[in-house]
Amino acid sequence: MAEEKTRVLIIGSGPAGYTAGIYTSRATLNPVIYEGNQPGGQLTQTTEVENFPGYPEGVQGPEMMDHIRTQALRFGAEIRSKVITKVDFSSRPFRCEDESGDVVWAESVIIATGASAKYLGLADEEKYRGLGVSACATCDGFFYRKKDVAVVGGGDTACEEAIYLSTLCRKVYLIVRKDYLRASDVMRKRIAERENIEILFNCNTTGLFGEDGVEGAHIVRHVGTDKEEHFDIAIDGFFLAIGHHPNTEIFRGQIDLDAEGYIKVDGVTTATNVDGVFAAGDCADPRYRQAIVAAGSGCRAALDAEKFLMDHEEL
Repeated sequence: MAEEKTRVLIIGSGPAGYTAGIYTSRATLNPVIYEGNQPGGQLTQTTEVENFPGYPEGVQGPEMMDHIRTQALRFGAEIRSKVITKVDFSSRPFRCEDESGDVVWAESVIIATGASAKYLGLADEEKYRGLGVSACATCDGFFYRKKDVAVVGGGDTACEEAIYLSTLCRKVYLIVRKDYLRASDVMRKRIAERENIEILFNCNTTGLFGEDGVEGAHIVRHVGTDKEEHFDIAIDGFFLAIGHHPNTEIFRGQIDLDAEGYIKVDGVTTATNVDGVFAAGDCADPRYRQAIVAAGSGCRAALDAEKFLMDHEEL
């Protein structure tokens, strides 16, 4: 078991982690970044990104993340393709252990572990990921202008995504497994006012089909009852809106999390309830979940960590 010390340990990558690496490196804090199981985060599974500033013609998600990663390396960040599996934030320096059993003692920690979209568990979701399957209408809706799409979910998030897509798409199916919407009254009213949104109640998706991308979905209504029926809908895009799961399990009991598992920060800064531990990106953001927001919060976390270290004793 190897042991080492660092002034800044960044757990996670993506726009938040790599941006934090850029800023802390430029501040000569010599950060160590553990990229985690998915180096580059969710954007490495995204095709075209058109809403990140600086790419007027758009950019492939993996290419953009490689650019940000390379920028962090340029300024001296040490990046490791490994996973932190245990943390102890009870005293400082903080003890963090990786999958190999090696230990990093960190004077400050920036958590940027992100969040994972919840999927239905269909094999076709993986088959068509980036080819019609998406978990972010704001990110990908633009590619489906004047086309037919479906949104899965019955809560406020699903309704918001359906309404957003209805401004771009010809038709939006809202696939709801119950016989009602769980959304708030105001969201249900807005859905009802959109003529191009059709709600499919009591429905579950059993599969997707298409040659070079999604062309339709297999649907079952009243599954498991004597009224069970199967039918297909023709769509070009299939959007999951059944929630996200923050990747914060290893921090449970170490820092404050909300009911959904998102890391609580003080609102003004990225500070958690533990002095010297900061959080950035989707792991602390149940609302926006955008690359540019994550990158911005990574910058904020780096500046917060730098100030913290200036105000406390050095290694």
